Amino acid sequence: MKLPELKEADKYVGLYVVDFGDHSSTGFTASEVAELLESEQFADAQVYRIHRANPDGSLELQGVARETFRLEAGMFFYAADESTARDDYARLLSWGEQTLPPARCKVHLAAAGDRHVTALIYPAEYDHAFSQWLLDADYHTAGEVAGGTGAVQSYYDANENVLESQQLWPADSANALEGDALLEATNNAVVR
Repeated sequence: MKLPELKEADKYVGLYVVDFGDHSSTGFTASEVAELLESEQFADAQVYRIHRANPDGSLELQGVARETFRLEAGMFFYAADESTARDDYARLLSWGEQTLPPARCKVHLAAAGDRHVTALIYPAEYDHAFSQWLLDADYHTAGEVAGGTGAVQSYYDANENVLESQQLWPADSANALEGDALLEATNNAVVR
C-alpha cells in the first residue's frame, strides 16, 4: 500500500487509512469509514487507524477489523446506591459539556438489580478515543467497572431500568463527509 506524503502528519493521528486495493485514501474519520464499509462497493477494503506520526512524516498504522465498525462498545460504572450513581452520571454529563466527546454517545443512569450503573455507550471504533477522553477528565468512580463490546450486549440483554438518558454529540459531527461527498473523497489520496 502506497501512502501519500503528508505535511504535518501528526494532524492525522487517530484518523484512518482505507486501502481500496488499487489505491488508498488517508484521513477518514471513524464515522466516515463506517459508512464506506456499509457499501458493497468497498466489500474488500482494508482499514488502518493512524496510531502515530513520525518526525519524517511516515505513519505507524494499526489494522482495524471491519466488524469493529458495526459494533457498540461501552463502559459501565457500577455503584452500590442510587445517590452515588447519580453523582457519577452528573459528573460524566458535566465533562461532556466541558469537553465534547470524540463521537456520538449515549449516557444512561440505570437501576441494575440491587445496584445502579452509569453507562457510556459509543461506536466501538472510538474505543481508544473514549478511553483517552475519560482519562483526560480524570473520571473515577468507587465501584466496579465493566467495558467492551460484550459488556454492552450484557447490558442490553439485562434490560435494565433506565432512569435517565442523554445523548452527547462531538464537535466535528457537522463536518463529516456523507453520501456522494464521501464517495468522491475515496478518489483522493488525502481526504483532509
